[in-house]
Amino acid sequence: MTAVCEMAVAALGTVAFALLFGVPAIYYPYCGLIGGTGWFVYSMLAQGFSEPASAMFATIAVILLSRIFAVRKQCPVTIFLISGIFPLVPGALVYWTAYYIVTDEIALAARTGFLALKVAVAIVLGIVFVFELPQGFFRFAAKKDKRALKEKGRKKR
Repeated sequence: MTAVCEMAVAALGTVAFALLFGVPAIYYPYCGLIGGTGWFVYSMLAQGFSEPASAMFATIAVILLSRIFAVRKQCPVTIFLISGIFPLVPGALVYWTAYYIVTDEIALAARTGFLALKVAVAIVLGIVFVFELPQGFFRFAAKKDKRALKEKGRKKR
């Protein structure tokens, strides 16, 4: 039950960030679905993998969904990518790094700072891996115009 609640809160946070980012309102449900799914993948994998590995696989899920919806809705992938990646960004780790620096706990600051860096690199690697896939790989998600298909069928007869 908590995984579903976390997914819903991540989706809500993603939609709120999409609002701040200026995403058109018609894309809010897709952004929420992408962000919630990314957090769900992250939280499920975090039980058995390290934080960077979980973040990378969750980022791959986010980018795959972003590219699929971008092709489906015929819009730029950044609409879904930037808001969808929001729940995975290691902001708390960066905060705790700064906190430990201020409180003069340098060993903890180094540990959390390095972990934040590893998560950030994992996110970048996940983005790069999926963006290396050719655009043709995502053609299955393109909308088919039913009228055009009917006309094409009539011409063949």
